Amino acid sequence: MAATPQKPAAAAPRRKVSRHRGEGQWAVGHFTPLNGNEQFKKDDDGLNVRTRIETIYSKRGFDSIDPNDLRGRMRWWGLYTQRKPGIDGGKTAILEPEELDDKYFMLRVRIDGGRLTTEQLRVIGEISQEFARGTADLTDRQNVQYHWIRIEDMPEIWERLEGVGLSTTEACGDTPRVILGSPVAGIAEDEIIDGTPAIDEIHRRIIGNKDFSNLPRKFKSAISGSPLLDVAHEINDVAFVGVNHPEHGPGFDVWVGGGLSTNPKIGQRLGTWVPLDEVADVYEGVISIFRDYGYRRLRTRARLKFLLADWGVEKFRQVLEDEYLKRKLIDGPAPDQPVARWRDHVGVHRQQDGRFYVGFAPRVGRVDGTTLTKISELAEAHGSGRLRTTVEQKMIVLDVEESKVASLVEGLEALDLTTKPSPFRRGTMACTGIEYCKLAIVETKARGASLIDELERRIPEFDEPITININGCPNACARIQVADIGLKGQLVLDDKGNQVEGFQVHLGGALGLEAGFGRKVRGLKVTSEELPDYVERVLKRFEAEREEGERFATWAARASEESLS
Repeated sequence: MAATPQKPAAAAPRRKVSRHRGEGQWAVGHFTPLNGNEQFKKDDDGLNVRTRIETIYSKRGFDSIDPNDLRGRMRWWGLYTQRKPGIDGGKTAILEPEELDDKYFMLRVRIDGGRLTTEQLRVIGEISQEFARGTADLTDRQNVQYHWIRIEDMPEIWERLEGVGLSTTEACGDTPRVILGSPVAGIAEDEIIDGTPAIDEIHRRIIGNKDFSNLPRKFKSAISGSPLLDVAHEINDVAFVGVNHPEHGPGFDVWVGGGLSTNPKIGQRLGTWVPLDEVADVYEGVISIFRDYGYRRLRTRARLKFLLADWGVEKFRQVLEDEYLKRKLIDGPAPDQPVARWRDHVGVHRQQDGRFYVGFAPRVGRVDGTTLTKISELAEAHGSGRLRTTVEQKMIVLDVEESKVASLVEGLEALDLTTKPSPFRRGTMACTGIEYCKLAIVETKARGASLIDELERRIPEFDEPITININGCPNACARIQVADIGLKGQLVLDDKGNQVEGFQVHLGGALGLEAGFGRKVRGLKVTSEELPDYVERVLKRFEAEREEGERFATWAARASEESLS
């Protein structure tokens, strides 16, 4: 019997096919640039721009600079164009880059581990005085930043910096930025392990190496063996934190995927223990994952934290072990919570060798070339040849004999560099702000300095640790989300309906002890002029409502909106 012919099936509706270009991950074969930044990096490595600066731009001047070099590749050598004076914050997001650009540069001096000799600091100060109109700011990543730098002067500046072992290589750009290190590495009495050899080995292998000079975005790292957890490890792309393994002894716990800006993430532990001599291998593996698998389609999603969020810690560790290290890592313990509330090493402290280190606090990181030169001379006069910068915009003089400590402290005080700052001076941090930054909306440095003065005058008896971080825009260079009081610059309306400089307020953020992000109270914004009144009010409420021994961050998490407003 013949088979009954089947009726043809109805044609399925045609699905619209869109061409998905992925996230631009090299490891899966997506090498075609998906935005202008990826294109100029493919066209020419950022490290190559130095030759053009030295042979062309420094001789022909600012107007001769190629736009892709000016706003792109120059960052590979620590150079950003600074904001043209007189442009208010309301125009930051409206004007084209060339309208915001001044014909001067910010220049960032890279200081890995925050380590400086007195000779290096003296040269930094001299360059400031000769080429940067006296400017020099200590950053929260242990660097020094100049302003008013002319392109014509860069060959001479590089010659002087490199003559004393400093550089600006990859201080900015889509590169491995400065490697943060404990400012008391190798000297603190309570140190778990000294990470300095690992910093040096990473620098030798990675910095200036074209295998790692084209990353999806910036790559931030930190290494510290201090029990104070003094390098903000929770908000770096990769961080190595000193721990004692019950079987293997001192080594490092590995954290990945931290970062702030507009999508803040606290880094996550890989759950591994790494000995000192393997830190550079693990660092190289992590940065290689970022280079190969990192997202290159949208710059707003290009940091390592986004890849980690999609993969999860287990997959990340597996890829690191299987594809890059070719071996398994040892499981390890988490670091202990720090006992001390301050992590900046301000004050006078005994070293392992019986000498002392002396930490002091400028105002919101703002110093100048003359002051830096005097600090260098003061340190040398008291028998020291070494200094350190910290991630809290502070500085430390090392190796001071006990008999010379009092005199050094007196000399620092004469420079308005106190070793016994108020909580406000000690805990207030500010980014560059609208004075020089093209992304900023409000003023920060002067605002922070005046806030310190006002709070010291109004509530001189306040003696609790408190961090007040002031940022000129949403990008969180001053770490606003992890401050007790974080202030994000924006334009707000005053009581007369006028648009003025002000801040959105974040309350109760923290690093170290119960790390987390601050709370935003609905509609809570304050004008710059009202800022001292607001901070005074909220701190007095904290004092009135806190429980015995309660930290500000803990109180802010439970306080009513009325108490916080």
